[in-house]
Amino acid sequence: MRRMRESRTVTYAAQTEQSPVQGQWTYDDYARLPDDSMRYEVIRGELFMSPAPRPLHQRVILRLSYLLNAFLLQHDSGEVLTAPIDVLLPERVADPVQPDIVVIAKERLQIVGELNIQGAPDLVMEVVSPSNPEYDRTLKYEIYAEAGVPEYWIIDPHERTVEVFVLRGGVYEPLGRCGEGETARSEMLEGFTAAIDEIIPA
Repeated sequence: MRRMRESRTVTYAAQTEQSPVQGQWTYDDYARLPDDSMRYEVIRGELFMSPAPRPLHQRVILRLSYLLNAFLLQHDSGEVLTAPIDVLLPERVADPVQPDIVVIAKERLQIVGELNIQGAPDLVMEVVSPSNPEYDRTLKYEIYAEAGVPEYWIIDPHERTVEVFVLRGGVYEPLGRCGEGETARSEMLEGFTAAIDEIIPA
């Protein structure tokens, strides 16, 4: 029997007789999945999948990662990586997730291994999908806070907005919400800013 729930386009992946039941997926189970066009994540033992990103989604990621990479190189302060890349968050909160963009501070680059990132990134950015924007605003919002990710950006390319959240006492607090004609700024990357009109095509 196929068990699915919508998220982005599809949330729960189809179950087969050989698959673990939802809630019991591990990284080893995930590693045995086929290398296809789908994007897989394991959150609290449940397997999620979504199709490849749309062109607008990719354009935003490319523009943001270009700005981040230039900033990090200029300040010799870390590394930016983009999906698909496996991130294994602490305490098996999610094992693994594939954020759209992650930044690892220079002093913590040892968490970037040959196969994956083992630990919480210093900054995570997710570009919202129009099919299910709440996936990034609720589930991932919760697990990134629980895992101790210091800063989280939610970029909505259709609304042309960027929301920035910073971790205070284990809970995200809004640092700012920016729209057309405005500029988002990072607290974790002091001095980094991104003009909304530059990163989100009109």
